[in-house]
Amino acid sequence: MFVTITLRNVGTAAITVGLLVAVLTLGTASNRPFILAGLLVLVGTGLRLEAAVRARNTHHQDTSH
Repeated sequence: MFVTITLRNVGTAAITVGLLVAVLTLGTASNRPFILAGLLVLVGTGLRLEAAVRARNTHHQDTSH
């Protein structure tokens, strides 16, 4: 349960930071900040999905006994 909450929080933080980096660097001519922002959002989404799968598996194991 603790791992699921941690994954969810870290995933949310990564998505938030990625979107913040994208918004704050809109006026730049370089693509590098957007690549970083995209990777952060991608990793954050993956962590959120992992947390959802783990929570679902834990829920199914708890109700099957």
